[in-house]
Amino acid sequence: MYFVSQSRVSVWVTRPGTGHQSNQEYRVNSSEVLPMSSAGGARYGTWAITAHWVMFVLLVVVGVLGLLHDSWPKNSQAFWINVHALFGLSLWILLIFRYIGRLRFPPPPPADQSSAMQKLARAVHLTLYALLFIIPIFGIVTFIWHGRSLDLGLVQLNFGVAKNRAIFEPTEDIHGYLAYCVFGLATAHALAALWHHFIKHDGVLRRMWP
Repeated sequence: MYFVSQSRVSVWVTRPGTGHQSNQEYRVNSSEVLPMSSAGGARYGTWAITAHWVMFVLLVVVGVLGLLHDSWPKNSQAFWINVHALFGLSLWILLIFRYIGRLRFPPPPPADQSSAMQKLARAVHLTLYALLFIIPIFGIVTFIWHGRSLDLGLVQLNFGVAKNRAIFEPTEDIHGYLAYCVFGLATAHALAALWHHFIKHDGVLRRMWP
C-alpha cells in the first residue's frame, strides 16, 4: 500500500486524569514513508523490477529458440542461431548490469518469512545468477568454435576461428544441460512466487510486481 502525499491523519487522544478525548490532526508527508507491500515489506526499486521482468522475457525467448534448435530448416538455421545468440548476449549483459545495480542499491529487507525460507530463497537467487552468467559463456565458445560470424545487422563480427568439433561439441552439450537446469530452477522460482501470492497471500510477489 502507498501513503498519499500530504494526507491528514486523525487521532483521538485521551487526556490523563480527565477522561476527555480530543481529536487531533497530523499531516503525513509521503516522502517520509516507504512504500509497503500488503505483507508489510518494502517493494523493490523501479530499476530492479524493470530488469527482472525484461530478463524474464529474454529468458523465455532464448529458451524457446534453444528448444527449437533442431526443428529449424537447414536454410534458415544459421539465421535463428544468430538470433538466439543475440538474445542470449542481451540477457547476459542485462544480468551484469542487474547485479551491479543490486550492489549499488541493496534490495529491500526480506519479507516476513522464516529463516529457513529466507536462506532457501537466497540460495535459489544466487544459483540463478550463477547459471545465467555461466551458460552464455559456453554458448559464446560454442558459437565461435562452430566457425560462425555474429551478424549485428549493420556490422558482422567475424572471429576468424576455424570450426573445431573437439571444442564446440562438449561446450554445446554443457550449454544445453545447464540451460535445462536454469529452466527448472526458474520454473520452481515462479511457482514459489505464485504459491506465496495465491496460497499464503503474503504479498511477496507484489514486492516485484510492476
